[in-house]
Amino acid sequence: MEQTLSIIKPDGVGRGIAGEVISRFEKNGIRIAAVKMLHMTKAQAKGFYDVHRERPFFESLTDFMCSGPIIAMVLEGENVIEKNRTLMGATNFKEAAEGTIRKDFATDIEKNVVHGSDSPETATTEIAYFFNKFEITDAVS
Repeated sequence: MEQTLSIIKPDGVGRGIAGEVISRFEKNGIRIAAVKMLHMTKAQAKGFYDVHRERPFFESLTDFMCSGPIIAMVLEGENVIEKNRTLMGATNFKEAAEGTIRKDFATDIEKNVVHGSDSPETATTEIAYFFNKFEITDAVS
C-alpha cells in the first residue's frame, strides 16, 4: 500500500472547496490516512519547498503558502502517487486535462489548489514534514 502527501493550498481552503477535493480522492478509491489543518509560517513554507530555493518563483510560492490555512493529508492506496497526480492535473492549470482538480478550480500556476508528492522518496520526506507516525491511521477493515 503506497502513501503520498497531498495539500489543499490556501486558495482551496479559502474558497471553501476542500470538501470537493477530498470527495474526489475518496470517490477514486483513495483513503485518507491522516489530515490536519494548519497555517504555515514563512520559515515552515521555505523549509517545505527548500528544493525550489534557487527557482525564481520560490519567494512568491512560499509567500502564498503561508498566506492562509492549508489542509495537509496522507493519502493511501494502490499506486496512490500516480492516481493523485492524475486527479490533480498538470501544475499549469491551462495544460491540465478536463475534469482534473486544477483544471476545474485553479486560478493561476501558483494558486492551483493542490500539491502532491511526485515520487515515493519525496512522499516519505513530505509526509514526515507534517505528520509523525502516531498521526497516521491504519486502514479500518
